Amino acid sequence: MDDTPRKRKDQRWAWVLTGSGHFFDECLAILRRLDACDVFVSLAAEEVLRMYRHRGEIFPEQTRVFRDTTASAAPVGQFYKGEYHTLVMAPVSSNTVAKCVCGISDNLATNVFAQAGKCRVPALVFACDTAPELESKAPKGMVKVYPRRIDLENVDRLRAFETTTVVESMADLESAIAERQEWLSASSS
Repeated sequence: MDDTPRKRKDQRWAWVLTGSGHFFDECLAILRRLDACDVFVSLAAEEVLRMYRHRGEIFPEQTRVFRDTTASAAPVGQFYKGEYHTLVMAPVSSNTVAKCVCGISDNLATNVFAQAGKCRVPALVFACDTAPELESKAPKGMVKVYPRRIDLENVDRLRAFETTTVVESMADLESAIAERQEWLSASSS
């Protein structure tokens, strides 16, 4: 049984971008298709946006964008007001995963994850380091990546978090979002 609060008509998606470039453009494409989505951009994500040459308005007009500009990550207070029905973190760097697993919330991305958990907002997390060997898109093309044992262990730990679903591929992310959309549609009827 899903024990998350019932969806209100005015609730939104919350999407966190971190310093991972793993399928970054593909994640942005999914984000652009969502209705009523707020984007939380970490300082590291700002760098990735520049590396992938995203300038100007890359988000739909109705998207509210929150940047990591306050020490207390003030925008996270919106979770306590019931503004969000779902958190999507995609793509997520190994650094952010490690901080989330350890309960460290010292930047916008990790604060959003912590507050979503405290408010029982379901989180879909597309971690970049999910297999001993994988290919990842870098600004100039695909590269081979060999995550460390600690990175893989942290992803496994994250899987055990309440209200958190870790996805391992773009297909899994698409599927998890579609499932969530179905649940949201059914819960608002």
